[in-house]
Amino acid sequence: MRDPLSALSDAFTSFLFGKVETTRLPVRTSTGQAQAVYLPTAAPGLGDSGVIIGREVYSGKGYIYDPFQLYGQQLPAPHWLVLGESGNGKSALEKTYVLRQLRFRDRQVVVLDAQGEDGVGEWNLIAQELGITPIRLDPTAALNGGIRLNPLDPSITTTGQLARLRTIIEVAMGHGLDERSGFALKVAHAYVTATITDRQPVLMDIVEQLRHPEPESAEAMNVDIDDVRAWGLDVALVLDRLVDGDLRGMFDGPTTVGIDLDAPLIVFDLSHIDRNSIAMPILMAIVGVWLEHTWIRPDRKKRIFLVEEAWHIINSPFVAQLFQRLLKFGRRLGLSFVAVVHHLSDVVDGAAAKEAAAILKMASTRTIYAQKTDEARATGQVIGLPRWAVEIIPTLTPGIAVWDVNGNVQVVKHLITEAERPLVFTDRAMTEGSTPDADDLLPEDIRAAELEAEQRAARIEHQQRMNESSESTVA
Repeated sequence: MRDPLSALSDAFTSFLFGKVETTRLPVRTSTGQAQAVYLPTAAPGLGDSGVIIGREVYSGKGYIYDPFQLYGQQLPAPHWLVLGESGNGKSALEKTYVLRQLRFRDRQVVVLDAQGEDGVGEWNLIAQELGITPIRLDPTAALNGGIRLNPLDPSITTTGQLARLRTIIEVAMGHGLDERSGFALKVAHAYVTATITDRQPVLMDIVEQLRHPEPESAEAMNVDIDDVRAWGLDVALVLDRLVDGDLRGMFDGPTTVGIDLDAPLIVFDLSHIDRNSIAMPILMAIVGVWLEHTWIRPDRKKRIFLVEEAWHIINSPFVAQLFQRLLKFGRRLGLSFVAVVHHLSDVVDGAAAKEAAAILKMASTRTIYAQKTDEARATGQVIGLPRWAVEIIPTLTPGIAVWDVNGNVQVVKHLITEAERPLVFTDRAMTEGSTPDADDLLPEDIRAAELEAEQRAARIEHQQRMNESSESTVA
């Protein structure tokens, strides 16, 4: 029962001011419309252990990523694919990522540097800062005491040597070896490794043995010696190109002494090789097998293998198969493979579409910088991005990318410290990554354009989620 004084007070107030409280009828609405009454939320991050990348655009939270920390919990594999057109910051991301990873004592990085100007690779400045001498593979310099990698280096197992020879030949020929050519190569390699013990066997030894096979090789298979010679002729011609052709000097002698495979950073400078020639995939094959058998070891180190212009790998079926095998070391020996590609169409529509699909499937982390609308749609379809992410990719400004970490999709702005800036942005006219992206150093017009792009991306995402919620309510 109400207090009489309270009842009298309420009656007097109502008489003077009208009824104070009103009864509201219930409102029916959809979840898409009702979500406006809730405070905005941001997707959860990837934890606080690892390498700082930058900040998440919508929430402003720091974005931390490390495949070794996330492996087994949020990542099924530690491999990473970076996509985007030139000039949007892929190189800046790669370089700062490597520099930050090397602050951990148990990290080791190999970079295949296929870009550069002024006679040096793009990673030359970072290598100098760390006191590292890049392994510069140059056919011209190799003839004058330059770097040489021997495919028959004794540090590589006999099986690994034969696998490397087969890969080199298949890449150069553009098709696989048939049984007869493979037999001729096998017996030539077996004879050379068994008889040459006082020095490193070299490619010329294999070529000579293919041209003049031993009678014992033919007798073992009950075939004529002339048949064995004929089977190995095409193989000998391919290897002769490495010995006395346009690639001579780099692979036709003992491995150069002093290559330090225990250094924290190893840079293979491929900038002197024509990226559109057959030499590039051949070189990738040689380096890949050499690393597989000499660099990757069960010593509890976490290794990162970063490949610029990776479509040269994925676009060749035989090299792609080699790197597929290399990627499988990720789980067993702690290897993270980072492939940098301009356009996904470069590989999914190429000669190695099957192998490319397998490599893409192994990459649980995908970072996509700005692309044209059609390319963004194709990319989103291949790697399974949500629709809102596909729609904002063409609007992204340099330094901002869509990150898909095993389904955790966020928009991230990469940040660069003052100490890193001179190493990342050089005075040379690099092919990409020449636009700084730190807020405090951007000109006003660029900062305004960036802010507008971020707001536009947020509006697109918000509208997309409202539409999806409305569709689910109607259903």
